[in-house]
Amino acid sequence: MSTVTTRFTVHPIAPAVLAGLRRTDDAGRPPVPVRGTTGGEPLRCCLRRAEPGADLLLLAYAPLRRWAAETGADPGPYDELGPVYVHARAADCPGAEPGYPAAMHRGDRVLRAYDRDGRILRGVLVEPEPAVAEEALDAMFSDPLVAVVHVRAVAFGCFQHEVRRAD
Repeated sequence: MSTVTTRFTVHPIAPAVLAGLRRTDDAGRPPVPVRGTTGGEPLRCCLRRAEPGADLLLLAYAPLRRWAAETGADPGPYDELGPVYVHARAADCPGAEPGYPAAMHRGDRVLRAYDRDGRILRGVLVEPEPAVAEEALDAMFSDPLVAVVHVRAVAFGCFQHEVRRAD
């Protein structure tokens, strides 16, 4: 499910992709089962924080590679692989809510803009406030060269979610 805002849509990892990742991750390994802590792991399946004690999987995910396969782009050296948390079972995932997922963002984020060929155009550092991030995303998507934006945590560099042009 995607959510529409002004010029963009926010995307969790797609359910069909998650089905495969729950068996074998993008590094070719089985995901690691973990139990949710009181800190609330950021879940890329529903763009929420995990509940304490939730059954989760920690797995390797290559977001630009997945986008490139869908669009025919070639990310080349920009292809990255990193850890993400998801619900262990699809039935436990409530799906993403509309709008920018504020619960996912407790620290500064970097917005990385990519062109239609999968090459990075620029990165912008933003505070965790949704209005600040939405304004930066609107500005990025006002550039016709921007095809997709990845939101990443600054402290650990982890992929948070994908943002695409609304049209």
